[in-house]
Amino acid sequence: MKFNIILEPSEEGGFNVSVPALDGCFTQGNTEISNAKEEIYAYL
Repeated sequence: MKFNIILEPSEEGGFNVSVPALDGCFTQGNTEISNAKEEIYAYL
């Protein structure tokens, strides 16, 4: 499966990542997709 993600720079550094197709699925990390894949797996 493929999901679109939204990346937003965090004020504290790193990025906020959300997955619009999965309501409430979001994470934070130091790199753009550091935890996104794991968070999607956990959500599903």
